[in-house]
Order: sequence, then C-alpha cells, then structure tokens
Amino acid sequence: MMNAMNVPSKRSTLERKLDKLILTLFGALFLMCLIGAIGSGIFISRKYYYLGLTESVENQFNPSNRFVVATLTMFTLITLYSTIIPISLYVSIEMIKFIQSTQFINKDLHMYHIETNTPALARTSNLNEELGQVEYIFSDKTGTLTRNLMEFFKCSIGGEVYGTGMTEIEWGVAAQRNGIKIEEAQKSATVVHEKGFNFDDARLMRGAWRNEPNPDTCKEFFRCLAICHTVLPEGDESPEKITYQAASPDEAALVTAAKNFGFFFYRRTPTTVYVRESHVEKMGNIQDMPYEILNVLEFNSTRKRQSVVCRYPNGRLVLYCKGADTVIYERLAHGNDALKKVTREHLEQFGSAGLRTLCLAYRDLTPDMYENWNEKFIPAKSSLRDREKKLDEVGELIEKDLILIGCTAIEDKLQEGVPSCIEILSRAGIKIWVLTGDKMETAINIAYACNLINNEMKQFIISSETDEIREAENRGDQVEIARLIRDTVKKELKKCLEESQNFLHRVAGPKLSLVIDGKCLMYALDPNLRVMLLNLSLNCSSVVCCRVSPLQKAQVTSLVKKGARKITLSIGDGANDVSMIQAAHVGIGISGLEGMQAVMASDFAIAQFRFLADLLLVHGRWSYLRISKVVTYFFYKNLTFTLTQFWFTFQTGFSGQRFYDDWFQSLYNVIFTALPVIMVGLFDKDVSASLSKRYPQLYKEGIRNSFFKWRVVGIWAFFSLYQSLIFYHFVTTSSSNGQNFSGKMFGLWDVSTMAFTCVVVTVNLRLLMICNSITRWHHISVAGSILAWFVFIFIYSGVMTPYDRQENVYYVIYVLMSTFYFYLTLLLVPVVALLGDFLYQGIQRWFFPYDYQIVQEIHRHEPDDTRRAQLLEISNQLTPDEARSFAISQLPRETSKHTGFAFESPGYESFFASQQGVYAPQKAWDVARRASMMRSKPKKSQKN
Repeated sequence: MMNAMNVPSKRSTLERKLDKLILTLFGALFLMCLIGAIGSGIFISRKYYYLGLTESVENQFNPSNRFVVATLTMFTLITLYSTIIPISLYVSIEMIKFIQSTQFINKDLHMYHIETNTPALARTSNLNEELGQVEYIFSDKTGTLTRNLMEFFKCSIGGEVYGTGMTEIEWGVAAQRNGIKIEEAQKSATVVHEKGFNFDDARLMRGAWRNEPNPDTCKEFFRCLAICHTVLPEGDESPEKITYQAASPDEAALVTAAKNFGFFFYRRTPTTVYVRESHVEKMGNIQDMPYEILNVLEFNSTRKRQSVVCRYPNGRLVLYCKGADTVIYERLAHGNDALKKVTREHLEQFGSAGLRTLCLAYRDLTPDMYENWNEKFIPAKSSLRDREKKLDEVGELIEKDLILIGCTAIEDKLQEGVPSCIEILSRAGIKIWVLTGDKMETAINIAYACNLINNEMKQFIISSETDEIREAENRGDQVEIARLIRDTVKKELKKCLEESQNFLHRVAGPKLSLVIDGKCLMYALDPNLRVMLLNLSLNCSSVVCCRVSPLQKAQVTSLVKKGARKITLSIGDGANDVSMIQAAHVGIGISGLEGMQAVMASDFAIAQFRFLADLLLVHGRWSYLRISKVVTYFFYKNLTFTLTQFWFTFQTGFSGQRFYDDWFQSLYNVIFTALPVIMVGLFDKDVSASLSKRYPQLYKEGIRNSFFKWRVVGIWAFFSLYQSLIFYHFVTTSSSNGQNFSGKMFGLWDVSTMAFTCVVVTVNLRLLMICNSITRWHHISVAGSILAWFVFIFIYSGVMTPYDRQENVYYVIYVLMSTFYFYLTLLLVPVVALLGDFLYQGIQRWFFPYDYQIVQEIHRHEPDDTRRAQLLEISNQLTPDEARSFAISQLPRETSKHTGFAFESPGYESFFASQQGVYAPQKAWDVARRASMMRSKPKKSQKN
C-alpha cells in the first residue's frame, strides 16, 4: 500500500473544450461591454438638455471627462451582461453526470455478472461522455480477454512433450484462420480434471513416469513445481480437501499439477516446505520430505523469474528457477544445445496453441559457493535503500549456469462473448490493441481466436526472434545484441511504414495489423523511432504487443494519447495494468481474480470484457449526445437572453439602464429554464440500446465529435442572435403604439415583462425541438417551468411593501393580460422566433441527416421500447444459467422462522423451484425447513 499511486485527476475532452467555449463567452462579454463603453463615451453630451447633465453632475455622467464615463460604464455593463456566462451550467452537468453514473450505469442489468454477483461500477462521474468518443482501446490479455482460470494442460520434460488434446484457442484458430472443423478426441482413462489441472497423458499419471527414458529429469521437474513457489496451503492435509492460496492462478495450477503427479505439497513453515512424494523409488511407497527453504528470490515484472534455494534432507543444495523462456535461456549453462533447441520448438508449439509457458531449470550448489553468495544476499535483503535493485544484482550472481529441465504449458480460456464484442467494437470504428506479456505465437493465435486478426488482414510482424539475433545472444555480447535489434527495428519499421502507406492509397486495400515484441518495442519507443512507430500503428486496425512490461504498456498508451491526440481507453484486471489504466483518458478495471488493484485505480469497473460494448456503445454514446446538447442549449439560452439586453443598450444612450427586472435576471437560469435541460441530460435517447448495438457505426459520430464542433456552436449562436432580434424588436415595435385598458401607453416594465415572457416560453419550447425522445418528464419540466414564471410574476407584481423598491413592476402582469396585445404577441413571437430553427432542422434532416436520424427513419414505424419490452430484451440475452437464476428470483418468497447466521436466507428457493418445474440446487436451509415441518406436523390417526 505504501507503493500505491493515487489515481490521477482526469477531465474529459468535452469539458476541456467547454472551458474554451467559456473563454469565448468571456471574450464576447468583453467585446459587448467595450462597444457599450465606447458608445457611452461618444453619446454623453450636454446638448441633451433633458438629461440634466449640469456642471455639478457626478463623474459617471460628466461629459467633461469622457474617459471616466466610458470606464465606469464598462464595469456597469459587465454586471449587466454577466448572464452570458452560464455559471449554473457546471452545477447542472455535475448533477446529470452523477445521476447517469449511479442510476443508469451502476444499475444496468446488461452489465451485471450474475455468476460473481458483480454489477458495473462508475467510480467517477467526470468521464461519462468520454466513453462515447473512445477511438483506441488498450487491453491486457490475461484476466481481461481470458478468464484467468489457469489449468495445467501440457508440458515438456527433457525434450519430450507430454499432454494431449486441443485448447480452446486451437479450436477457434482452426475455425477462424483455416476454416477447418475438428472433431473432439476421446479422453483416456487416466485423465484428471480438477480446478487448475486438465492434463491427459497416461505416461506421467499414477507413477508411470518411472518407466520413461528420463525418470530423474521428471523427478527434478515435479520437485521444482512442488518447491519453487510462495503458495500457502489451507485446510486438511489431504489431496482431496486441501486448498492453495497463491499470488497468481498460475502458481496454484503448477502446485496442483505437482500434487497430481505424486508430489503433494501440504505444509509450509517459515523455513521448511513439506512434500509428500509417492512413487519415488518403488510403487506404493510414500515419503514425507521436508525441504529447508534457505532463500527466495521473488518474481517481479523486471526479473520475470522466481528462484528458491533449498536444502534436501541429505544435505544437497539446489537452486530451482522458473520463469519466462527469454530470461531462462539467457542464464543456461553452455552445452546441451540439442535439448535447448527441442525445448524452444516445444515452447513455440505451445505458444501457437495459445498456452502460457514457463521454463524450469535448476543448479546444484556447493556449500562454499552458497555461503559466499549468502553473505552478499543478507545485506541486500536488509537494505533500506534500493533494496529491490540490490536483490536483483545479487540474484544475477547465482542465477546462472542453469540446467534446463523443461517447460510447462497452462491454458487460460477466453471469456464468454469476447470475439463478438471485439467484432462489434471494430465495426464502431474503435481500434483495439492487445498488450500482453505472453509469447508472440500465443498472442497471435489468441488475436485470431477473438477476431482481432483475420486472414483478410495484411500482417506486419517485427520480432527479435531472428537467427542473426539468436546467434548474437548465444555469444553473449550485449552491445552487439543491442545494435542488431536497433538496426532490425529501424529497418523493419521503415519497410512496414512504406508498405502500409501503399496499401492505404489503394481504393480497396486490406486492413492492416501489427505484431511487435517487447525487445523490439523497447527500441521502437526511442525518441528517434517513436514517430515512425506511431505512424505505422495509426495505419493499422489492430496492434498486438507481446512480451511487454507494465512500463511499456503505459508508454504505448501515452504514445497514442499524446502523440496522436486520440481518446484512449485502457482495460485490465491486475496490478501490472495499473500504470496503463492511469495513463489513458479512461481506465476500465476488470473485477477478476487478480485482486482489486486495477479496479481501485480505474474510472469504471466491469466484471467481463463483453460488457464494454454496452458501456461504450450505449451509455457512452448516450452520455456524449446528452452532454453535448446540454452545453450547447445552455450557451444558446444565455446568449439569447443577454443579447436582448444588449440591443436595449443602443436605445438608452449606452447608459447601462437595465431592460429586465433584477429578479427576472436572477431566476432565469435558476428556476425558469433549469429543470427541462436536466431532463434532456438524463432521458434523451436518439435510438434504443438494442439499436445502438445493432448499428455500432453510430458510435463513429462520437469519435468525429459531430455534436460539439465549433460549427455546431456557431449555428446555435446564429439562431440565438436571430431570436434575440425577434424578441426585442417585435415586442418594442409592436408595443410602441399600444395602450392598456385605461388608454395609457406601455411603459418600460410592461415591454420588458412581455419580452421576458416570450423568451421563457420560446427557449423552453426550443428545448423540445432538440429532443429525440419526449417523455412525460419533458412535458412536466417544460410546462412546470413556464407555469413557474407565471406564478412568480403574478405574486411578484401583485405584492408591494413599504420596504420594497420594485414598485416599477407592480401590477404589470395584470395590466398586460387585460389586453389582446399580450395574447397575440405571446402567440406570434415564439412562432416567428422558432420558424428559423424549424426550417433549419427540416432541411438538415432531409438533405444532410446524421447517421442516427437515418436509423430513426428506418425504424420509425416500430413501437417504442416500453418497460416490458426492455425486460423482454434483457431476458432474451440471458444465458441458460442466468435464465434459471432469473426464474428462481421470481419464485414466491417465505420468511424463515429460524434465526441465526445459518438460517439467514432469502427463502426456500429450491423448494418452490421444484413446484414450478425450475431446476435449482438444494440448499442446506431447505433441509432444515423440511425437518422442522416434519417435527411440527401433527400425526393423522390411522383408519382401521
């Protein structure tokens, strides 16, 4: 926890653009005030005798000092025109985003994982609309695309492959890559399948490994699995009941494999590991072997290996090491090249099957050698400064001259729905990158299995696994290796970039994909080559980076985020994904089996990768569309209201005379126009959720930022200018000759109240015109806002106290409503003001429609989604297990009359399920219920 980083503060791209819009409004405010100030300095003159501008007049109106008059008028107008700045916009947006997160995202049943009882979780409300503009997704593989349920599947011992069968990835690749359908092979009688172990080979099971040509190597292999780990056993010390608590599912799978091979790890003390070894010397012979653990060199993302120094009961000192093949092969002793070559071929074979591989090696130590090394290890381990670095340096001294034992192959199956989700996201215009620590062959085949890569794509592969580089690695010259890799990367990047540009210039060229490994990526991220790497990557539809470290994941994400200025999303499930999650615009954490570090560092948390489609295509797109409308509408209504005041300034000699009453100005944004725009931000939908996923291409409008461009803002500003002119000039001109029922002309407050009434009615009706779906909440909010204005003005103009200075508007509304002029103006002015918007929207929808408008026309005759239709839509997408659980949840409930922890259950599900014909596993409380019923039931008398 001391090394944990705080989640960085993130702001959406739309919010940053909103800041620029607010600065633009400040510029407009300054320009309007400057025009008014200059006008007042020019207009002020004593020739207007009726103004009473004598020599004794105050400085604010003294024609002798025009600069002071202009300056003071400037400050007056700043106060008068301040309504152009939408201060309440930020409050409204935060309220909308909070409700979107807590009520819509967190409670979406489409993103609820029933197996783990995990709903989606929005950990921030700042980035809702950012979900609707994502163009690049950076994904981890293990636990994100896969289930992170590791199973020991195959292995290679002493150059011999053990294990049969095909992995799920092989089935998918055979169908996707080769178009072949393979029938499933029959399992042997010795196959064992338990959590973490799915191995089928009679040559190793039940002690048969003793008959193999290399039984000693097999024994070292199994002991390495049983000893070289940090697993903690729990429960009874029996193979059937024991459970293993491991730092990763891989370690638990390896220890489980050792148990099934006859090397049962059952107890651990601070200094000793106990292994029950069967079939060692003689069939049926079982020995409890204590191995003293002297030192542990732990695994980390830099070392990519783990080592244990142990002492046998007979005094033998051994170093067991397991890790990635790249780091193990660098530390092998010279010689035995045939075994190295064969094992490397096996590693590539396992990688092609989508299996996770680890190499196992050992080294015998002499007592003197160990003591000399341990004297350096103890100070390094107790060091308080640069402890990890010193331990790595000391580890390098002993982790060398290793003898290769073999390698393991662990299967991690794809999550449900990953291929279809990736296919939908690709159709939405989103480019997906997979950043994994696996071998290149594993990464490529998993990319094929989940539809990230297909045969129609042109693949660019940049790899350090060339013959020339391998020869240099065998010689051990690090300078030559670095030079070779750098030159190879530079040459390959240049060649691939030229080819990609040629393909892109073709009319119907294929899609492109890039595969690069960690060593090449390290040099490609060099400042001299990173621009070339970025240009090549942006030309590709999918990118796979294999053998990458957590730091490289973050560097690649930052490269696209800062270099290409594209909106990025990172998704992962483990602590090694935290830096990548924090580097992206949006971070998604998978609440899987690797702890909660990724979730705690993320902005949103989901349980399965497939839920990403709902999060982006539905909630993200809706949020972007809604927030864009809210911001542009706020801009429109504030600008319209302020411009009417601005036009009035020209008729008042730029004196700063207010057109509206102070309370009108104060309550305009707070009451009279506040609620309807919030309803739009919460409930507006262009198309339903099902259509959003049926037409994922709609998402491209968010990537292009179609609804919040400066062009869109300019159109709103134009109609705001037009409507403000209509409001001011129509009302003032029509009322110039108007009279009330007593024959008097309309005064300033009559005209301004009439104009304000037209503004309130028009901007609320204009809101309905931008809505794609109008609910009862829209009707209530719009009608309520207009009604609130009339209630307010009836009360405000009908009451006056001796301490009230608002005698100007006293009885104004009553006078206005007694005239025919009021009703005619209230009818005509909003119609004329909205006529331009109506014509523009009609022309735009007819001749230049958005994508969503085309979809609306296609499905315009289909019934709207009701609540029941939505429930049916959800139920149709449930798996059989989810459907069964949903049926169970609908069964009648009973309250248990028992108390205590053991009986605290929601009801007797399986009891009622059996009556309804729904299968449900029997629970313990059902048994208790029936037992209590039998005891309490009165016995019936038997008939003779």
